[in-house]
Amino acid sequence: MPSSPLDNLVRVGQLKAEPPAQAEFDGLLRSGQVRLTDAQNRTLSLESRFDLAYNAAHALSLAALRWHGYRSENRYLVFQSLTHTLALEPAQWRVLDQAHRKRNLAEYEGDLDVDESLVEAMIRVARTVAERAIALGPVPQERA
Repeated sequence: MPSSPLDNLVRVGQLKAEPPAQAEFDGLLRSGQVRLTDAQNRTLSLESRFDLAYNAAHALSLAALRWHGYRSENRYLVFQSLTHTLALEPAQWRVLDQAHRKRNLAEYEGDLDVDESLVEAMIRVARTVAERAIALGPVPQERA
């Protein structure tokens, strides 16, 4: 039986296999949902809304990865894994890829260049990630 792409990432040291915990999953969902709600507040600056939407997408994506029994300390890999954890479509993944690149430029070079259309696209993708992560249901019990 062929191994999953996520198991392959464990073998090469990019992911860690770790049993999921319901409390962690619930906390990540809650954190992502609060940030997603706040990102839609148009009284906030565009930069703040971008940060909130980005961090919402990350928390929700990490929740999905943890539900499947994996952990990563690499933000980009958490987003890349969405194709395997939540069957995220390539067009949606590209939005998170673009946001991640812009976030890194802001974080490491002080250059944040975002527009309303990117923030709105991130909010739409984060909503999809939230819906699919919630639909996963309770974390699976210990696998045999």
